[in-house]
Amino acid sequence: MFREDQSRNSGKLRDDQGPRTPNQVREDLSRNFGFILNDVARLMRTIFDRRVKSLGLTRSQWWVLHHLFRNDGVTQSELAIILEVEKPSLGRLLDRLEVKGWVRREADPDDRRIRRVFLTEEVQPAIKAMRAAAADIRREALSGLDAGEQEHFVDVLLAIKGNLARAEGNGNGNGTRRSKP
Repeated sequence: MFREDQSRNSGKLRDDQGPRTPNQVREDLSRNFGFILNDVARLMRTIFDRRVKSLGLTRSQWWVLHHLFRNDGVTQSELAIILEVEKPSLGRLLDRLEVKGWVRREADPDDRRIRRVFLTEEVQPAIKAMRAAAADIRREALSGLDAGEQEHFVDVLLAIKGNLARAEGNGNGNGTRRSKP
């Protein structure tokens, strides 16, 4: 870490810190959107964990259920990619959710080697409670912003997500690569 000399144009650091290269500028991390996004996401997950604790779910389990809510019937392999977990780890998570009666795995009708994962009717009350808790947290997070500011904020996030998805070669931005035509 270094400190800039009082004179911004001097191009020098204090003598005990060596010369400054042109790209070595101390960034204000309190304004770094990457750190801010990470902090916001962490706070939202922590609050969500606390609010759905009564459902008896671990973070890993509710994360699986959330993605199945978005992609019910996805293959187990696709789900592992979306969640960025190893297949054996996901298999154990799904085993526990299956014991609770909240998910079921079925062989794909076109390829018996592929297993598709579905939410069950038994999990619907938990999903409803999770969705309500998530909506409350989003509402609290956006409080103080008018409807136009909220829409603009989401539009900006979607643009950033799209930029990064394209940079990663992932056109849909949801953790899975689009199949090639």
